[in-house]
Amino acid sequence: MAHELITERILQSAFNVHADLGANLLESSYTSCLQHEFNVQGLQFKYQVPLPVVYQGVQLEAGYRIDFLVEESVIVEVKAVEKLLPLHTAQLITHLKLSGLNVGPLLNFNVPHLTSGIRRVVNGYPAPTENALPAASSAPTFSEAKTDEVDRS
Repeated sequence: MAHELITERILQSAFNVHADLGANLLESSYTSCLQHEFNVQGLQFKYQVPLPVVYQGVQLEAGYRIDFLVEESVIVEVKAVEKLLPLHTAQLITHLKLSGLNVGPLLNFNVPHLTSGIRRVVNGYPAPTENALPAASSAPTFSEAKTDEVDRS
């Protein structure tokens, strides 16, 4: 299944969860509901996947965990924070680099409208600074974005 189709199904699941729950819950509430939604969507996924660091040919457990690995090809990072920070994007970029995967959405559920809490991250593209991010109304579509916020309206 192509990254675009997987990502669209992931986003649909996230929109369903956010529509029912809204903002202001714990991250664990959203991840539990996403697990259910991924099952409903027929997506194969793993939750809280350990991600080792390979150093000098040896796999070392360094404490990294992927929130969701979907269809063995897309990493989903879930947050429930006041504002996504560059640190959150860097965390997902690190997961992508260590896993050798290329794409993952960063989902912040603690927003009034989920569209303002979605950031797509693509391995190998530099992350823009916060000041360089476009307003949500002028952001590229999900399929065009690199690490920008996504306008899904």
